[in-house]
Amino acid sequence: MSSQEDEDRVARQQAILGLGKSYLSTQNLPDAATPNETTTLLPPAEAPEEEEIHYTRTRGIVWSVLTALFAVSVVILVWFPQIVPDALAPLVGRLPKDPLKAAVQILDRAPVIDGHIDLPILLRSRFANNLTVVDLRGPVIGHVDIPRLKQGKVGGFFWSVYVGCAKPEEEGPDFLTSTWRVRDTLEQIDVAKLAIEQYSDAFQLALGSQDIRDSLANRKIASLLGVEGGHQLGNSLATLRQYYELGVRYVTLTHTCHNAFADSCGMAPGFPPLHNGLSSFGLRLIDEMNRLGVLVDLSHTSDETAKQALQHSKAPVIWSHSSARAVHSVPRNVPDDVLALVGNGRHQTDAVIMINFAPQFVADDGKADIAAVADHVEHIARKTGKKHVGIGSDYDGIDSTPQGLEDVSKYPNLFAELYKRGWTQHELAGLAGANLLRILEGAEQTSRQLKAAGTPPAFDIYDKRTDMGRWLGA
Repeated sequence: MSSQEDEDRVARQQAILGLGKSYLSTQNLPDAATPNETTTLLPPAEAPEEEEIHYTRTRGIVWSVLTALFAVSVVILVWFPQIVPDALAPLVGRLPKDPLKAAVQILDRAPVIDGHIDLPILLRSRFANNLTVVDLRGPVIGHVDIPRLKQGKVGGFFWSVYVGCAKPEEEGPDFLTSTWRVRDTLEQIDVAKLAIEQYSDAFQLALGSQDIRDSLANRKIASLLGVEGGHQLGNSLATLRQYYELGVRYVTLTHTCHNAFADSCGMAPGFPPLHNGLSSFGLRLIDEMNRLGVLVDLSHTSDETAKQALQHSKAPVIWSHSSARAVHSVPRNVPDDVLALVGNGRHQTDAVIMINFAPQFVADDGKADIAAVADHVEHIARKTGKKHVGIGSDYDGIDSTPQGLEDVSKYPNLFAELYKRGWTQHELAGLAGANLLRILEGAEQTSRQLKAAGTPPAFDIYDKRTDMGRWLGA
């Protein structure tokens, strides 16, 4: 028997017990008088009045009918719950037969927590970060606004505070020429936090897993911050620490460019490596992220970077917006040999791969739709287990969308598709956000352990820098 069938059986039993209690409570039987020494053993017979006889017969008929109806209800609940209409489905502990209605009901209790939404870069590129000229309560160009978030059953998301890679000729081969990427990142953190504050009736800043739970309890959208690329750190671990203080809770090791810490997969096949994975400085970056409780994000990284990071990190990791290469072969998607390193077994690391909706990463031109996205979800689930997959749409960071997933209001369509494919409500709740919560809690636990053990901050300096002296020891 499947877990979904077990859930339905328990729910039906609880519903039957409730009906039984309600039935018995309606009988309102009078309490018998307490006998004493003066009570006659055989009370004298009284001639029944005609009206009382009629009342007794009527009551007997009514209770007979109610008993028969109750018996029929029990039979339906136990043996034929599928014939109960969707409107009454919650009363018998069953999800609606209609997949979309079932998905909405599941997401009402376990809303979507998206690993990557690019609303801040849209605010920068379209409105120069001026929040007085855009109203997130109304229709907004792009994929995201408050009404559509609510319609899509969104309970939280990472606001990507992304700025693009510098031109190689501008930053130089060793990434030493200043290109204002740290300044621009601070501006993106600023606009994200200001928007969260301005629409505090809808959003709530979240700095950890408990904040997410609190936001959900307050019926608000948990709002976390993620930096999309090590190029935004200015080759500095101190910058990482300050981003953390400002609320950043994940850093993607690379974007489409290499940086001082790690190699990127680029965009097209054959992107030549620089470090053959992580640099020694990149290993120390991961150490410091583990100590702080900042999630290591492996989207955009090369395969070697991902493998080395999985081996080195003491904390669980994420792919904030990546799909499956075996389903659609592009460098940005995760290959099966990397997926094999995800899990809770020996030589594996706990992780969640959050599926990207960008059509070019989902399917061939013109073929990206809900079913194709669901294929990516299912492939990763088969390879790693369903507790290692999540949602990382990349909305507002992509130019087009799969058919049926046009904006944030459409998440239930994907969940309806997976429900049709046999996913249970608990598995879909994991996909929606519970799996990400587990990973975030794991990173927080690792941070507490490292700090309790007295692990000091990482004071390493990028070895190509010439503007700082080196501590030579006593």
